[in-house]
Amino acid sequence: MKLSKKEILAHANSVCKNTLMETLNIEIIDVGDDYLIAKMPVNTRVYQPEGVLHGGATVALAESVGSFAAHFFLNTSDFFIRGIEISANHLKSVTEGFVYAKATFIHKGKTTQLFDIRITDDADNLVSVCKLTTIALPKSK
Repeated sequence: MKLSKKEILAHANSVCKNTLMETLNIEIIDVGDDYLIAKMPVNTRVYQPEGVLHGGATVALAESVGSFAAHFFLNTSDFFIRGIEISANHLKSVTEGFVYAKATFIHKGKTTQLFDIRITDDADNLVSVCKLTTIALPKSK
């Protein structure tokens, strides 16, 4: 049975309760055939001491959206997915509004996957470019 976009988004956001995603107010807002998008508010919760978006919060957003994408686009009934490496290049500071993370596959292998995650601001300026590598490991039966 294929879930509707509304059902996918509702499920994704419901499993964020009592997690880092809830702490950072990360919300999954869109899903397509080959992408997933999440947003996070930029406020004092995610600032570094100078009053701009903390790179670590940006990376947490990137890993969250990439991990969700892996779960939605891979077979998680027989495998569990774990992130094994993430990198980020921060290009622009953000002080308010929202940042948006869009995860798309670069490589969709049976064992390892590589995601391109672009972080943008409300004006669609590129804020960060991240890459996430995930691994699919068989579940014990």
